[in-house]
Amino acid sequence: MVSDSTQVITDSLSTAHASGGNDTSWLMHHVMDAKVLDFEPFGTIHLPQLHLFGLDISITKHVVFLWLAAIILILIFNKVAKSYKKSLTPSGITNFMEVLIVFVRDEIVKPTIGKGHEKFLPYLLTVFFFILTCNFLGLLPYGSTATSNIAVTATLAIISFIVIQVGGMMQNGVFGYFKGLIPHGVPIWLLPIMGVVEILGLFTKPFALAIRLFANMTAGHIVILALLGLIFILKTFFVAPVSIAFALFIYLLEILVALIQAYIFTMLSSLFIGMAVHQDH
Repeated sequence: MVSDSTQVITDSLSTAHASGGNDTSWLMHHVMDAKVLDFEPFGTIHLPQLHLFGLDISITKHVVFLWLAAIILILIFNKVAKSYKKSLTPSGITNFMEVLIVFVRDEIVKPTIGKGHEKFLPYLLTVFFFILTCNFLGLLPYGSTATSNIAVTATLAIISFIVIQVGGMMQNGVFGYFKGLIPHGVPIWLLPIMGVVEILGLFTKPFALAIRLFANMTAGHIVILALLGLIFILKTFFVAPVSIAFALFIYLLEILVALIQAYIFTMLSSLFIGMAVHQDH
């Protein structure tokens, strides 16, 4: 990855210097979404441009990697399902996936939701594995991190928001759910203020989910590119060993961050669901 990023930075900086010397847009160019798949120096693939009723629904780089993550998960879990039909004793990749599934169930979902957690487990498992796969795809050479796109993280957060509200209303009823948002014993004159605060709180939770995942997955790639870019910005090879060493360290740290962010998003979603379902706790 480091060698590929170095080549990308070299080409980008050449373009930047040719256009004025101080243009730093090359940094965001390689982090943000695009309508091409970049395989330099082997070439690029231009993705189909689609418009429907004046709306741009073109396929982008992040969309491709979202599809790729979905395909990978479908193939893996299809293989796992077939493996269990043959034998209830897991082995190979089936054993590895079972460890992760049991971890999510016993260490995340069950403690945070408690009674009735089974109905929410399929959704939370899907979220965990999907985010984890997208995060790891972004660490591969020529890969792209779909979860560094705010539209992707916002969509995941909105789905979690819907699950939270529906779960709370199914358990407590529509009126009971909104009534339960107000703590017991609050003075009457505070009710209007508390009502506004609690309603805002419903929306700040998914907002925090979206921004946390987006920011963490974007930051690592920017730091790696910035460290490698120092070699060309300072125009000296003396800084190269330090830049590459730090970039490699951040890259290894990104592997840990990819795991942690999938865990945090799933854990917080599960926690918010538990708070909505069991309001008396």
